[in-house]
Amino acid sequence: MDKLKMHTPDRAEENFRKLAELFPDAVTETVDENGQVTRAIDKDVLMQEISAQVVEGPQERYQFTWPDKKKSVVLANAPIAKTLRLQPQKSVGRDGTPGAIDSENIYIEGDNLDALKLLQETYLGMIKVIYIDPPYNTGNDMIYNDTFRINREDYLDDSGQRDEDGNQLVQNTEGNGRFHTDWLNMLYPRLRLAKDVLSDDGYIFISIGSAELDNVLKICDEIFGRSNRAGICSRQMKTGNNQGKYFTQNTDYIVVYVKNDNTAMPLKDDMSEDLISKVYNKIQESGEKKGKRYRTMGLFQASLKHGGSTYPIECPDGSKCITPSGLPWRWNEKTFLENKKNDEVVFIETNTSPLIDVATGKKSKWNIYTKIWLDDRKDAGQLPSDLILKFENRHAAKELVKLGIPFDFPKPTALIKYLFHLVTDNDYYVLDFFSGSATTADAMMQLNAEDNGNRKFIMIQLPEEIESGSDANKSQFHNICDVGEERIRRAGKKLIAENQIAAQSLDIGFRCFKVDSTNMKDVYYKASEYGQTSMDMFIDNIKEDRAPEDLLFQAMLDLGILLSSKIEQIEIAGKKVFSVAGGYLVACFDKDVTDETVTEIAQRHPFYAVFRDSGMVNDSVAANFEQIFETYSPNTIRKVL
Repeated sequence: MDKLKMHTPDRAEENFRKLAELFPDAVTETVDENGQVTRAIDKDVLMQEISAQVVEGPQERYQFTWPDKKKSVVLANAPIAKTLRLQPQKSVGRDGTPGAIDSENIYIEGDNLDALKLLQETYLGMIKVIYIDPPYNTGNDMIYNDTFRINREDYLDDSGQRDEDGNQLVQNTEGNGRFHTDWLNMLYPRLRLAKDVLSDDGYIFISIGSAELDNVLKICDEIFGRSNRAGICSRQMKTGNNQGKYFTQNTDYIVVYVKNDNTAMPLKDDMSEDLISKVYNKIQESGEKKGKRYRTMGLFQASLKHGGSTYPIECPDGSKCITPSGLPWRWNEKTFLENKKNDEVVFIETNTSPLIDVATGKKSKWNIYTKIWLDDRKDAGQLPSDLILKFENRHAAKELVKLGIPFDFPKPTALIKYLFHLVTDNDYYVLDFFSGSATTADAMMQLNAEDNGNRKFIMIQLPEEIESGSDANKSQFHNICDVGEERIRRAGKKLIAENQIAAQSLDIGFRCFKVDSTNMKDVYYKASEYGQTSMDMFIDNIKEDRAPEDLLFQAMLDLGILLSSKIEQIEIAGKKVFSVAGGYLVACFDKDVTDETVTEIAQRHPFYAVFRDSGMVNDSVAANFEQIFETYSPNTIRKVL
């Protein structure tokens, strides 16, 4: 049996390994400043392999950099030994049942950098839409205070990224000499991790103000690629403001990138009423389609060089016309006759017809059009405008007032719904790792209720304390996570009450997790540092305060199994056993496990089977373990922790 690693991947190590596989002769060793032999890359060999010049030092080239950028990259790549622990008392079932965990939605309390690292392997390339509303950095915003101490040797005890109090938010004032630097170092590693979980046809929407718009574009161009910049939308966030030195600040922006421009579908908006009234300006006066709107399109299009055919068409006065220069009609003759019979063809007298009268060889007085019905084209929609005027922030506060939740400066759900609606799908994962008051979750559930969608959310929020004496604090909300979680509960109940038809399929719940230290003691990771005497103290390498459910979810993260997977708890020979995702994973973390339990688990033929390292009742069971699986389920991957 192999041990689960129980920590996030070391991305720098993985990148080195990939490079070594591609160019093994470029891998070498050197001695670092401490006299230790360490891995290295021979740049001269690498240059020869890829036939490219390596730019280094002060040599001029186009780049975007800032103090500590290199450390920010290291921060994104560095592994952590942490886990996500289920909070059943805060969780809500898909039908709103408190404490149930059958929802496919996820809410995570904790540092979003840690949470993104924990989600990396499990949700790699799975998130279709990311929406974030990070701090705008306007001079008083709170930003994450990530320190850049990376202790490689001790990362499994502590990631080296936090002080003794853990991750904190700090106020980033304009008087700070590192005003833009601190903000960039906060956002950059998080966006690098976000790119990995984004699907190949996915989109990321970033709300941002003018203070950091340029910098967001530069780091996103670097991370996602300039060719994957889908647009910059200007949004009217308020009106009537008279503040500012030269202009009133009534606009913010939504920066949009795709993961891969070759695979992402264009965004699609509904046809506007203005477009409908201007373009589909004709109404059918008789027949089955009486009252339906349509527009006309010439049966002959000069730009159409291929397809169709040439043939004379009889006009209402008995004359016949053809296309100029023998160019084709849009329809062949059979299709034309069928559509003419069904009243889909319109003849109009005009002085500017491009058609030719067969008898005279001169311009015909007739032009021929076909009907394009609004109902047939509505689903095709139209490209959205990069000017958004419909969703002002003042509407957002009213939404929370209706839910009885006081909170300052939320985004309007209508804006987030609009962005999600532009995506030509309604069954995908939505991620927001600056979730605040959970506007994104609320908007997503509303949209699911409206179009019977199956979108699932993952919200991540640091439990930032709410200011004492504020309205939210007086309402017993102690931190922002309290606000977000309660908003989802109340918004879900409201949706169920208002949408009885959709209530049966609508998921209004969430599984709540918090980022915490690993479930494993130090000896699990660094057993070689403990002598035989010390080892007696660590017969069990799992921390005493951890429940079997804690171990299950860390194992799921380690094995890449979705946190929202269905979990069944069963009993086998008196032991608690978890069956995950229909038996894909079967796990038992009880002690004193007997042959009977092992045998029945093996007979279920799981893809993965996970046990405690010290879980067998005696040496005989431990010795029989592999033979039992070889007999009943040899293909099962067996793991211990």
